[in-house]
This record gives sequence, structure tokens and C-alpha cells, in this order.
Amino acid sequence: MNIKNIIFVFCCLLLTSCGGQKQSGNVFNIMDFGAVGDGKADDAPAIQAAVDACTKAGGGRVLVPAGHTFLCSPFKLASFVELHLEANSRLLANPDETVYTESAFRENRGEGMMWISGKNLKQVFITGTGTIDGNGVAFMGKELEDSYELKPVTDFDPRPHVLTLEAIDRLVIRDVTICNSPYWTVHLIGCKDAVIDGISIRNNLKIRNGDGIDVDHSRHVRIANCYIESGDDCICLKNRREFEEYGSCEDIVVTNCTMVSRSCAIKIGSENMDVINNVLFNNCIVRDSNRGIGIQNRDEGTVTNVVFDNMIVDCRLWSDVWWGKAEPIYVTSYPRAVGNHKDAGWRFPKGATEGRCGEVSRIWFSNVKCISENGIFVGGDVPGKVNHIYFDDINLQLLKRTDYPGGVYDKRPCDGEGFVNDKVYGFYIDTASDIFINCPRLTWGDTRPIAASGELLKQKASTNVVVAQ
Repeated sequence: MNIKNIIFVFCCLLLTSCGGQKQSGNVFNIMDFGAVGDGKADDAPAIQAAVDACTKAGGGRVLVPAGHTFLCSPFKLASFVELHLEANSRLLANPDETVYTESAFRENRGEGMMWISGKNLKQVFITGTGTIDGNGVAFMGKELEDSYELKPVTDFDPRPHVLTLEAIDRLVIRDVTICNSPYWTVHLIGCKDAVIDGISIRNNLKIRNGDGIDVDHSRHVRIANCYIESGDDCICLKNRREFEEYGSCEDIVVTNCTMVSRSCAIKIGSENMDVINNVLFNNCIVRDSNRGIGIQNRDEGTVTNVVFDNMIVDCRLWSDVWWGKAEPIYVTSYPRAVGNHKDAGWRFPKGATEGRCGEVSRIWFSNVKCISENGIFVGGDVPGKVNHIYFDDINLQLLKRTDYPGGVYDKRPCDGEGFVNDKVYGFYIDTASDIFINCPRLTWGDTRPIAASGELLKQKASTNVVVAQ
């Protein structure tokens, strides 16, 4: 064999070995199990039958074929199964609220139900260039100017979460489009070794609670190359009390993502009853959002060793329906309010009627360009609760972009007054310690915020705030 042939064979072998996750060769087309694909018949039984057959055979691919819309009620994934959506295929959530009976939060039935779910599984893959459509508006009330009205609920909310994945060991979600979620879109609970790569989440920006990706009590998670558009938080790290047995949320990397939100594009909290540690966000763009980067600690858990690097954050004011007041960067720890019915039942430790908030420390922001109607806010409930926050090479351009008045910082959800009324500063440091601001650059646009102070920094009840030009 000559050298050219040897090189050709070697390249073919290399391409084969790098072609993605290995498949068993078993393909289970859901239409072979009775799926109709007319967008009217409920195809969930057929999809479930295909998934069950696939895992029973030792694993393989469950195929959602091109050119069809498959209306479906809830179904469950299984170990060693790849759910693959071909181009121009669609899974559409059944709009009948009565089919959603299993809570996304166990005994807490007041925050949505499950649609596509999986628990205690190994090697689960969701791939392809098709679409998973949550049919969001079908579950909402009247459309308002800034949002959709929520239907009246007390201890039961039938709105489905699109993907609820609990205790999955090795999870891959790649290339798919997920849209129109009525509640959270992708919720990882107690997962290990998870990759979310190249997906698009395109939710209705008027749907409240329409989070993009929620990483909850999970470890070794990589999120890359995603576009996320959501009314609520785009990417959120947290530790919910309902799943406390899974422990901390650690070793999370997010890179090369673009996000649009009516609330906070990148958020840590507010639910955090454990440890959030070792987190890296880099090379990301936030645009047209109500708040850019937010650490919003409202429970006894701690947030430490978090890095935000090489980012563009573009914010503007939206209505009070959404938490945030155009703060491009927001680092806080306040105890949560006691009056909210959800807080009273599920946010506080069992048997408690009030909570406390944990420490936020060792947080780094570097090479961040911010354009907004408001400045950076750092605050805690008592001195020292928020400490050792580092800002390096932060470029702030503050200008008026909307008709909302401004001059307000948003502490919600918190016990006590939710808003701080003051002038707009580059940095507003309130009851924090050891804050280091290196080489900040602040410019005021031609249309200044109405409450513009013209100053870089305001500090209240804070110690060791250092600015180095």
C-alpha cells in the first residue's frame, strides 16, 4: 500500500472515531410504533413504546422522523437511549392541562408539572436539528403589554416544564431547538457529566418563569455555543430545597453563548440551600436584557470561586413584572421575604417560618463591557456577608434607552423593601467588604439616565473598597 492510501485510510478511521457518541446500530422509528405525526393525535404512547423497546434492546436511537409534528403528552426517557430529532421534525406539547399530573418538584405541585423527563439514568442523549415545542401560550392567560397573565393557581400549577432530568450520569443535549416553554425549559437535577452544546432555546419573552437552562445540585456540567432567549433567566445555577440529597452545584463551565432575557440573563440563585462553587462563564454575550449577570443569594447556601471573563453585557429597563433594574452586574445576599406563599411552603428549611442568607465571596469579573441604563450593584444584609469581589477592566457606558424613569436598584426577592431609590452610579456598593475595582472605565452617553450622578462610585456601610485607576 502506498503512502497516499495509508494516509487516506488513517483519515477515514480518524473521522469515524470523532463522529460523536457511539451508536449501537439499533434505530427505533417512533412511526413504527404507531405514531401518527399529524399534530392532532396523541403520539406519547408510541414514543414511550419506542423508548422502552430501545432501552430493552441494550440501547440505540429513538428516531423522530422529518416532516411531521408529533403532538404528545408526558413521556419518560431511558438509559442508553438517544432521542434524535431529524430536521423539520417537531415534538409538540399536548395543550390539555389535565394530562400533566407529575410535579416537576416532587411534593411541591405549585411550580409546574413534567412533560419530557428522566430519572436515575445513564447515558442519555437528545440530539438532532428538529424542534421540541412546549406550546407555551396554550397554557397562559390573557396577553398583557409586558407579559402573559398567569392563570390563578394556589398549590397546583399545570404548566409543563419541557425537560426535567434528574440523577442522569452522562447526559448530552446537542443541536436541537427548544421553543415556547410554558415554564422551565431544561432542568438538570443532581446530574453528573452533562454537556449541552449548540442548542437554541427560543421562548416567548412575555412568559414568566420561562427559564432557559437551570442547573440544580449538578456537577461537571459544560454548556457551550448556545443561543437562549427567555422571559425569565437564560442560565441559572441553584440548589433547590426539594432535591437537597444531591448536595452542591459545582464545576460548571459556560462558554460562547448568547442570551436575551426580560429578567436576568445569567443568574446564580435565588434558591440556594447548599454550596455553589467553582464556576466559569466566559466569551458570552448578553443583550437587550433587564439584568445581565446576577448573583442573587437568598438562602443559607454559599457562593464561592466564580469567574466571569471576556463578556459583553447590554441591558435596558423593563417593567416591574420582571426582577431587575438594568443592573449589568449584580452581586447580593439578602434573606428572602416571608410573605410569599411559595416561600412559606417550600423555600425555608423544614419547620422554619423564616430563612437566612449565606456568604458570597471570591467572585471575579474581568474584561466585561457593559452598556446599560444603570450601574453595577453589590450589596448584603449585614457587613461581611458579601466580600472579596474583584472587578478588573470593566468598561461601563451608561445612557438612557427607554421611557422608564430609572434611579432604582432591585433587591427582590428579599425581606423588607425591595427597591433602593438613588442616583445612578457606575458602582453602588452597599454593606459589603473587600471590594477591589481595578482599571474601571466609565462613560456617560449623550442621553444620560435621568438620575445620573456623574460619579463612578457610591459606597454605604462598606469597608475596604479599593479603586485603582
